[in-house]
Amino acid sequence: MEVRPTQGSGVTILVVDDDALITLNTVDQLADLGHSPVEAFSAAEALSILKQRDDIGALITDYSMPGMNGVQLAEAARALRPGLPILLATGYAELPDDAPTDLPRLEKPFRQEELAQRIASLFNVGGTD
Repeated sequence: MEVRPTQGSGVTILVVDDDALITLNTVDQLADLGHSPVEAFSAAEALSILKQRDDIGALITDYSMPGMNGVQLAEAARALRPGLPILLATGYAELPDDAPTDLPRLEKPFRQEELAQRIASLFNVGGTD
């Protein structure tokens, strides 16, 4: 199932970060942008949500999490949902050498405008990045 929002439309976005404050802040920003955020505090919880809900249209995940990092989560998520738009949020200036480079990144800390631009670029809406 492929989700393609139009300009100004909301999409259900799964937000994954083991830091509750960051997760809740991102969720608030997404809601302000008109999206329907769903929160998860671990990769395992995120995968469970992806298996249970077919309305998830995109995934925003932290890179550094215990148990499974964001790149590993992205691979597992795409095994469940090929083509799922995924945004990697990270505070690291550079990812480790084994991290794939095809995931678009959002560097933390980020402003709501940066988040909006990155989400638009996931769906090729509202310009290029």
